[in-house]
Order: sequence, then structure tokens, then C-alpha cells
Amino acid sequence: MHRTDPPRAVELATPDGDWIAVCDARELEPDSGTAVLLPGGDQAAVFRTPAGELLAVGNRDPFADSWSIADGITGSVDGTPTVSAPLHQRLFDLRTGICLDDPSHALPVWPARLRPTT
Repeated sequence: MHRTDPPRAVELATPDGDWIAVCDARELEPDSGTAVLLPGGDQAAVFRTPAGELLAVGNRDPFADSWSIADGITGSVDGTPTVSAPLHQRLFDLRTGICLDDPSHALPVWPARLRPTT
């Protein structure tokens, strides 16, 4: 999407099944993240793959205890989209949140979608 496209909200699912708008899809460049503030003060890192898939994981790096996952370097391993945490370069699966370097750690994951058109 480009800035000339009409606004379209990216939504994340809440634990109770509702959807909340978190950002404008035009803010999401392929292969980069955007940090968003969630109700209750938590943060998510929202990514858009080159194929257009929307993925959202927790923005807090469990190894560095910093809000930095959205600033990580994206890539893929065997076709699975990943993000490398900026401080310790730990690699996380963007679909499951699991750390590929240390599976005992994982980021929370939120279902993400573009707001349905009416």
C-alpha cells in the first residue's frame, strides 16, 4: 500500500474475540515492523510480509527486556517469516512467536487482519 491509497485499519484480535484497530495499513512497509500500544498498556509489533500477510507478536524482547521487536530485522527460514531481535539477534517465528534459537522463550501472538470493507 502507498500513502495515496485510502486509509484501511489493521486490526488485532483481543482475548475475548473482539477486533481492535491498531494502525493504518499504509504505515506498514513490507519486511518492517510497527510498534502499537494495546489496551492495558501492552505493546505489539505488527509486520507485513512481501506477500501481504499481516502478523503481530509481542514487542517486548524477553532476552533484553526491552520494547524493541518491531525494530528487528525480518527474514525467513524455510519459508517461515521471522524477525531477529535487535539487541541479541535472537530469531523469532512471526507466526508462532517461538524463539528458534531457544524454544523455551516465545512472544505472544495476536491474529491480525485488515478491517473488512463494508
